[in-house]
Amino acid sequence: MASEAVKKILAAENESGQKTSEARKRRDELIENAMGNSSVAIQKKLGEATKESKRIRSEYDKQLAEYQKNAQTEYDHQLAELKAMSEKKMDNAVNEIIAKFF
Repeated sequence: MASEAVKKILAAENESGQKTSEARKRRDELIENAMGNSSVAIQKKLGEATKESKRIRSEYDKQLAEYQKNAQTEYDHQLAELKAMSEKKMDNAVNEIIAKFF
C-alpha cells in the first residue's frame, strides 16, 4: 500500500514536471511570437513614417522651388528697374556735363 502511494506520488510529480515543461515551452512560444509580431509592427510603422517623411520632403522641395522661382523673378525685376534708373541717371549726368561745356 505504501509502495502504491509512493508510485502515485512519483507519477504525480512526473506529470507535474511534464506540465510545467509544456507550460514553459508554450510561454516561450508566446513570447517569441509576440516579439516577432511587435518587430513586424515596428517595421511597418517605420516604413509608414519613412513614406510620410518622403512625401513631406517632396512637398517642401516643391515649395522651395516655387519660392526660389519667385525670388529670382523679383530679383530680375528689381535689377531691371535699377539698370533703367542707372542708365537714366547716367544719361542725365552726361547731358548735364555736355550742357555745361557747350
